[in-house]
Amino acid sequence: MSYCTFVQSITEKKDLIHKNYHDNYYGFPIEDDDELFGRLIMEINQAGLSWTTILNKEQNFRKAYHQFSIKKIAKYGEKDFERLMNDAGIIRNRLKINAAIENAKIIQLLQKEHGSFKKWIDHHHPKTKEQWTKLFKKTFKFTGGEIVNEFLMSTGYLSGAHDANCPVGKKLRKKKLDEK
Repeated sequence: MSYCTFVQSITEKKDLIHKNYHDNYYGFPIEDDDELFGRLIMEINQAGLSWTTILNKEQNFRKAYHQFSIKKIAKYGEKDFERLMNDAGIIRNRLKINAAIENAKIIQLLQKEHGSFKKWIDHHHPKTKEQWTKLFKKTFKFTGGEIVNEFLMSTGYLSGAHDANCPVGKKLRKKKLDEK
């Protein structure tokens, strides 16, 4: 058994953050709506940047976005928008910040209709990557194919998060089978 090729290639100390993410988060299902939304915020903010940058700023994102509270973010107004635009600890991109706020409002509607964001996703599962992308683009802001793919792979809805022989991937697949 060997870890995913990417993890095996990590040689620099600054990149070890990827090993922790790989071993404990990548491909793992998320039950909590705020955490699920937080992963979507992180994936949206990664667009055009390295995942290392986003992982290193995760705690800053959590603090800036009220621990990814959908309820609080949905109420953000101009003052919060400006606060985020001036926060050097996160990605200061108008489109990405606006997407987080608007997507929180959309998720609140989905929660009312389906009981939770997770239940909305579960209701649509399984789909192909192309079907998911079409659904997300129709439903949310700033959700192109790569963002949707990584969000769904990182939360266990799409396969491909781990190489076939990776022990973390094997553990996740076994857990899925045990739950059926």
